[in-house]
Amino acid sequence: MTTRRNRRIWIPPAMLLTAALGAALLQAAPAREAPSRPHMAQAPAPATAASAPKAEAAALPAAPAPEALAGGARKAVPPAKTALVDFPIRAELAIPRWLRPGEFAWNDEGVPATGETVVVVNLRGRVLSVYKAGYEIGRSSIVWGADEKPTPIGTFKILEKDANHHSRTYYNAPMPHMQRLTADGVALHGSEMADDIATHGCVGLPREFAALLFRATRVGDRVVIMKG
Repeated sequence: MTTRRNRRIWIPPAMLLTAALGAALLQAAPAREAPSRPHMAQAPAPATAASAPKAEAAALPAAPAPEALAGGARKAVPPAKTALVDFPIRAELAIPRWLRPGEFAWNDEGVPATGETVVVVNLRGRVLSVYKAGYEIGRSSIVWGADEKPTPIGTFKILEKDANHHSRTYYNAPMPHMQRLTADGVALHGSEMADDIATHGCVGLPREFAALLFRATRVGDRVVIMKG
């Protein structure tokens, strides 16, 4: 289950005074005919095919699909980076930029079928990587625990897997492709993704990536969660 992270906004006193004077002037002004276009603060009326202005529609490009990132070729990892974990990292996915919420990449072609599968979660970097025999096969954006329910740090083993799990603690909330890490319910699972979303300690993943990860791991595989 996820929740929204709290954000506080400071408003300068001068802006509050300006807003109060504007409200007083609006009450004293005589009624006028409604403007032909809605005010920017109002939700626009649903457009129809006949009424929607073509120029305005063209100015709103569709957001790219989160799963559109290609894994690309792998690149060798410098020795300094392998010191962060206790297993050899041979190569990582060549992803040139930061992953936005909901984005992920997956490429397991050419990776040895045998070898240890290890999941590494970097909370500060807001990213999860999964390695097979030292080769990174998947990378994903994540959401993690709120301040009052932080995601635990350490090395864990996957204790249980359930593709259609629902939370027994948080109002039967769906936790698709759940992989439990602790006795009190911290898990990897599919989740809604956004900058201001937090979990109750779990590591939330894009649902498509959670399904790929679920198929790539087994009970007993290691999950390393670090601050970053």
